[in-house]
Amino acid sequence: MRTGKHGWVTAAVTVVCAVTVLAAPGTAFADPGPTPTSGAPSASPSASPGPAAPVGKDLVAVREKLDKLYRAAAVATDAYNAAEEKAQKQSAELVELAKKIVKGQERLDALRDRAGAAARAQYRTGGMPDEAKLVLSEDPEDFLDGTGRVVQGQRATKGLLGELTRAQEDLKTYEADASARFRTLEANRRARATAQKEIEKQISAAEKLESELEKEEKERLARLEREAQARAQTAWLGTGVLKDLDAEATERGRKAVEYATAQVGKPYQWGAEGPKAYDCSGLTSQAWVAAGRAIPRTSQQQWKQLERVDVKDMRPGDLIIYFDDASHVGMYVGDGSVVHAPRPGRPVTIAGAGSMPILGVVRPDTGAAPTR
Repeated sequence: MRTGKHGWVTAAVTVVCAVTVLAAPGTAFADPGPTPTSGAPSASPSASPGPAAPVGKDLVAVREKLDKLYRAAAVATDAYNAAEEKAQKQSAELVELAKKIVKGQERLDALRDRAGAAARAQYRTGGMPDEAKLVLSEDPEDFLDGTGRVVQGQRATKGLLGELTRAQEDLKTYEADASARFRTLEANRRARATAQKEIEKQISAAEKLESELEKEEKERLARLEREAQARAQTAWLGTGVLKDLDAEATERGRKAVEYATAQVGKPYQWGAEGPKAYDCSGLTSQAWVAAGRAIPRTSQQQWKQLERVDVKDMRPGDLIIYFDDASHVGMYVGDGSVVHAPRPGRPVTIAGAGSMPILGVVRPDTGAAPTR
């Protein structure tokens, strides 16, 4: 059964509208975590740490519980961000397909109009055999000239029918492709919503746990956190990892560091890419965009796709990936420090590069560093 022009156009417009809704903030798609192949081992929280532990005198246990909750939120945030990146790409592709469907239908309608005109012209000739036309013609030469034009017309009609068939096939291909991509977009939307719920669940549990602490306990807890980070940094530096580390940043690396450090003090917000707030990979990806180099949006994809370098060879602008699930990232700024967006409740800050378990180092800019 033939589908009318208005039906095709309506379908294409529906695709565009649906894509716009699906691409709106608040929905997203999931991305499987990487399988780390190297780096220092680290404790990994379960996907769902469970209910908050009762608050007592053991603030070390409270701190460990908070770390697990915020780590679980970070993993879910990375899944959300990866899904959002895919959503934007898929939405753009669907919009382009919708445009092709509209143009394809317009082309098909125009070809059908031409084919109809050709059929009507043939009908007006009465379908008389050429032999009869020759006998009845008063001027055989005019007839022969006309016959040549008829042959040309027949060939043109045949070509028109072929073009019409190809246009129909193209339109079917566009429609099938759009339907498949739309189904993928729907599946990813559901996965993104799941990731969002997980983020909110873990952050809510952590905030509830912190809210139950007295003022003095919160201060002690913050002190414990700083002391643990300082011990980790001291132990890392004690390995001599920075002994021969003197590489300078590339021009792009310098620009990325300048951008990232200029964000110090701005709040952490999951899924944020600035300019008012950031999550960890939102900060690093936008810093490199500012330096003229687009890199993957999430810490897991940065770990997967960017060139890996040894810690002893890193230079300012390189990204340090943390934890065995690559759920956190900071930018090395030199002197054993990173700039990063830690977690909810903690603004963008400068910290010791070794204050968290390092999985590895990746390099967005593979250009040669300046020589001294």
